[in-house]
Amino acid sequence: QVQLVESGGGLVQAGGSLRLSCAASGRTISSYAMGWFRQAPGKEREFVGGISRYGTNRDYADSAKGRFTISRDNAKNTVSLQMNNLRPEDTAVYYCAAKQRGIARTTDEYENWGQGTRVTVSS
Repeated sequence: QVQLVESGGGLVQAGGSLRLSCAASGRTISSYAMGWFRQAPGKEREFVGGISRYGTNRDYADSAKGRFTISRDNAKNTVSLQMNNLRPEDTAVYYCAAKQRGIARTTDEYENWGQGTRVTVSS
């Protein structure tokens, strides 16, 4: 099992940027593909983006393409989500997740989850 802790959330105006971080412990994240998900009030948790074990492959939801970038540093056991040009509809709790093997877009394929960090984008 790997433990995940997200940080970096907060309040930002529309058009602004935030960088979320996910710190892992217990196991090296090089064993895992990593994903970012988000859950807005009253909505289901949805895929934002994912990165393969060594960063060679990335996948993004359409809503994130061109604005969000996922990166990882296996030596530091961290994963980041850089979010630019934020919109009010990006307001949600953002979760980091880890899974064996490749990137996936569905929540049930991820075995390990953080507790989430809240992002609020004001208009």
